[in-house]
Amino acid sequence: MKVKNYRDVETVSEAPGASMRWVIDDKDGAPNFALRVVELEPGAASPFHNHDWEHEVLVLSGTGAVRDKDEGLTPIGEGDAVLLLPDEKHQFLNQGKDTLRFVCVIPNLE
Repeated sequence: MKVKNYRDVETVSEAPGASMRWVIDDKDGAPNFALRVVELEPGAASPFHNHDWEHEVLVLSGTGAVRDKDEGLTPIGEGDAVLLLPDEKHQFLNQGKDTLRFVCVIPNLE
């Protein structure tokens, strides 16, 4: 077993106003999945992208939206869970006044 606080993990900048912490991954001995915490400052967004793996998201705090491949926006907020399927183009946007913080689980990529 391994326990750590996500705040103790180094922050990696992903885009202006967007940061991510790789909280648990293969370096911790996790054989299958990586758990990340993403933070978007007000007005910030993740890149509009897709990849060949699924991932799951759980919103911890804040409000925003997820943009889909057709560029439609679906509102998200605290407690919402999002499933993104392989190759599904997407983007997270912070549309609120506070930090949008969410947990993201993906397969280990290495």
